[in-house]
Amino acid sequence: MTQNPITNLKRETNNANTPRRDCGIIFEVQKHGEHEEMETIGLIGGMSFESSAIYYRVVNEMVRDRKGGLASAELILHSVNFEEIVALQKAGDWDMAARRLADVALRLQIAGAGCILICTNTMHLIADKVAEKISVPLIHIIDETAKSLHAAGRKRPLLLATRYTMEHGFYSDRMKSLGIDIMVPDAGDRTTVHDIIFNELCAGKVLDSSRDKLMAVIAHAIDNGADSIILGCTEICLILDPDHLPLPGFDTTAIHARAAVDFALGADETAEEEAA
Repeated sequence: MTQNPITNLKRETNNANTPRRDCGIIFEVQKHGEHEEMETIGLIGGMSFESSAIYYRVVNEMVRDRKGGLASAELILHSVNFEEIVALQKAGDWDMAARRLADVALRLQIAGAGCILICTNTMHLIADKVAEKISVPLIHIIDETAKSLHAAGRKRPLLLATRYTMEHGFYSDRMKSLGIDIMVPDAGDRTTVHDIIFNELCAGKVLDSSRDKLMAVIAHAIDNGADSIILGCTEICLILDPDHLPLPGFDTTAIHARAAVDFALGADETAEEEAA
């Protein structure tokens, strides 16, 4: 009887060379050729699912653009219940949130992910704690955004994000360590941006009036010396187009997705694409 050329499912044995799995089974992937053409990307999504859908689409579009034909990404998405995560955010229980996402990250690794992405800026507050629990790379959205800013010669970006991202030090401190001096809106504007994200964008509502409010925040930042704009919430690209802003815009969702595709396809192929 011909075996499935892709996957054989077999029971775990006591052989010391057999990887351990809590679920009691492992998947043995048979490789065709000398190497795998693509790493599997693991996405921790659902925060909110509006932006997770963008990640899924953009990652696959990038793979198709680079590989051609009907190519798509090797990808695993674990979508969490955002209501539970929001409750932990409001309670300030970041340790529990870290344990929750670390568990998801480990499950993705066991399922075969070669890298992990937390598909939200805010939850990078606990990204280091998640990274400690896995042995595959966690692609950090702040680090990748800083690389893009440096490549464009931008040093003083306005950060548009949730209150947690704008007010907790994790984002600005990490950016500062990478040579980027973040500007955040004043208190009133931070409330405006946060409310637009949670009350509208995360619920799939895109209002012209809210776009006007965000553009007013940007105008104020320009007056105060901002040289660029970070769309620092993965939902903000739903309402602001980074290519149609008065300053260079950096869409963290697209930047993060591109970094995942770069990893999945390998440095050689990425270099070929950039040279083309």
